[in-house]
Amino acid sequence: MEEILIAPCGMNCGLCGNHLAMKYDLRKTGIMKAYCSGCRPRGKNCTFMKKNCELLGEGKVQYCFECNEFPCRRLKHLDKRYRTNYHMSMIENLDFIKKQGIRKFLKKEEEKWKCPECGGVICCHNGICFSCGIEKLKTKKKKYRWTDD
Repeated sequence: MEEILIAPCGMNCGLCGNHLAMKYDLRKTGIMKAYCSGCRPRGKNCTFMKKNCELLGEGKVQYCFECNEFPCRRLKHLDKRYRTNYHMSMIENLDFIKKQGIRKFLKKEEEKWKCPECGGVICCHNGICFSCGIEKLKTKKKKYRWTDD
């Protein structure tokens, strides 16, 4: 887990399917997924929020919790989607970072998302380790769901 991969909205880009696809170069395995290096490394600050937030768009805050409107309506909406579908909360992430710091957050994330089989990283979007679960990912109908129900 890397600090640069924690987006201002609280998303851990290191858990994202597109980031993991790039990290493990999944196109070589026949899985055609978009690649992404992460919000901050791409210079996007925060892909989800910057278009609707002047502070993020202009790079005036490092994290959304620095804003007087935290959590704003847009972040609450995004957080609900991620809590419902992807087993994570941006708002909880940001609260943790604000109270305990980025180092403790990264350590917690490393433990939470560590693959019990190989020690790789489990993707927040589908619950699959892209290091040892490639065959499972290849057969998955909905690449961005934890189950295919």
